Amino acid sequence: MKYKTLAECLLDLEKNGHLVRIKDEVDPDLEMAAIHLKVFAKGGPAILFENIKGTKFRAVSNLFGTMERSKFIFRGTFAKMKELVQLRNNPMRALKRPLHYVNTGLAALKALPKRDSFISSGFREIKISDLPLIKHWPMDGGAFVTMPQVYSEDHDKPGVMSSNLGMYRIQLTGNDYILNKEVGLHYQLHRGIGVHQSKTNAQNIPLKVSVFIGGPPSHPLAAVMPLPEGISELTFAGAMGGRRFRYAYEEGYCISLDADFVITGEVYPNDIKPEGPFGDHLGYYSLKHSFPVMKVHKVYAKDDGIWSFTVVGRPPQEDTAFGALIHEISGSAIPHEIPGVKEVHAVDAAGVHPLLLAVGSERYTPYLQSSRPAEILTQANRILGTGQLSLAKYLFIASSDKIALNCHDEYNFLKYIFERVDLTRDLHFYTKTTIDTLDYSGSEINEGSKIVIAACGDKKRQLAGELPKAISKCSLVSKGVLIMEGVIACELNNFTTYQTATIEIKQFADWVKENVEDFKGIIQIVIYNDFNFNESGLKLKDYLWVTYTRSNPSHDIYGVDEVYENKHWGCKGPMIIDARKKPHHAPELKIDSEIEKSIQRFFKKNQVLEKWA
Repeated sequence: MKYKTLAECLLDLEKNGHLVRIKDEVDPDLEMAAIHLKVFAKGGPAILFENIKGTKFRAVSNLFGTMERSKFIFRGTFAKMKELVQLRNNPMRALKRPLHYVNTGLAALKALPKRDSFISSGFREIKISDLPLIKHWPMDGGAFVTMPQVYSEDHDKPGVMSSNLGMYRIQLTGNDYILNKEVGLHYQLHRGIGVHQSKTNAQNIPLKVSVFIGGPPSHPLAAVMPLPEGISELTFAGAMGGRRFRYAYEEGYCISLDADFVITGEVYPNDIKPEGPFGDHLGYYSLKHSFPVMKVHKVYAKDDGIWSFTVVGRPPQEDTAFGALIHEISGSAIPHEIPGVKEVHAVDAAGVHPLLLAVGSERYTPYLQSSRPAEILTQANRILGTGQLSLAKYLFIASSDKIALNCHDEYNFLKYIFERVDLTRDLHFYTKTTIDTLDYSGSEINEGSKIVIAACGDKKRQLAGELPKAISKCSLVSKGVLIMEGVIACELNNFTTYQTATIEIKQFADWVKENVEDFKGIIQIVIYNDFNFNESGLKLKDYLWVTYTRSNPSHDIYGVDEVYENKHWGCKGPMIIDARKKPHHAPELKIDSEIEKSIQRFFKKNQVLEKWA
């Protein structure tokens, strides 16, 4: 389906049972986000809010909330986009079967952006205060734009073909921002817009920025698509939407003519203000830090403009479906970008960036396959040096030369690793390095550590399938639970402060060493507090989130019977991960109980959202 506007897409969704309208007034201060979270959790439809307190504009959320709906939206172009990616990776396919790919080539022609007139665009000037000012979580610093398309150009190569379109959150109100005159931009300098800003900073001139909201659904998807450096996201938006990206320039700013709203402004060198807090996709708040300020030039809106937004929080959320869609389109690119690597999985349940699982290969040293990892360690370095994969803290990598492995099957992949890893040899740390800005497990913002856990060859152990009986007799342990074969979680009695963790975990490690026979088949022990693992099933999602978002490898990994050899650390017994909440951690996201009560009016019997109560 080739949508010209967001409104056209929503009508199509409604006609096919993928959208529900809320006509009663709703408060953008926490209520809209809470409704979204409840409907998303039940696999519900896109939500069109038609009566928002404080604004005349409508808003839509949960547009990409299910894979089924995302594929429905792009049903006319999805297959062709997959072919385009495959052709980029293997152009010989087109040369061998040229007639087969004629339609794919025609689809690529839609990738060329089209310049048009701003005068006939239908935009009129408004103010920031006229917009739907949506606050998502109770501790958020103000109202945010959560599905923006932030546009900037390269000072050395101006024009749309060398531009960057990224989804970086925008703070519209709160903190020290002057309403209608300033907004906050949250992004890291290594991202596309950051590279552009570095160049204008060097020239001591401001960077012109345009923020697009709404428009055809291919546009926000393009803003999060991990395209190779130098390829304009506008070309992807056109090809995926089956319609060329239409733009104009007005007073020196690029304007998306298909957007519903546009905010234009300038970012001046060294002009920063505190941004945040903001409830983020790891399931915690990102706290208040200084980020660039955009001086607002003009704000434009269509009279019938529809504001698009999403709500992020502990996974899975709507951005999970975004990730699945991106993987299905571009997943085949990984083996071509990183030789020897067959697939990489950023684990959504762990907040995406903290934990990666990867399948590699031992191609050149077959005689080592049954003894130790070799080539997969060099592949691990490539993974941790590639784009957003470089934000990972934990990377589990295995060779699949002898057996077919699927790292998207998290349980069986981790089991495969735990059956084969040599804890005295196969733990490789990167200390005092950078991690995700949103991850507060490190000692400072952006600062932390990484670990590669590699495994290959033959099975070394049978993993334990039950909690060791000795745990119930240990005076140090108040509670223990089996997470999966070989992995247990424990809450300890005598934990006092994080500063004494090293001493207290050593006491526990010494006790395990004394009872080592009872821990045969246990490879990992997670120390936790203030968390009740789901008693049904394998508790895997709880384990992935708690363990890998609340730990900093260099500081929080310990071992039973630790060993050092030529500066290499390992352990002869189980590895221990301190996944407790730490004093420097950001608060966990929780919905306000009064808001939960307030929104029940939409979910009562005979109300519009009754089905998703």
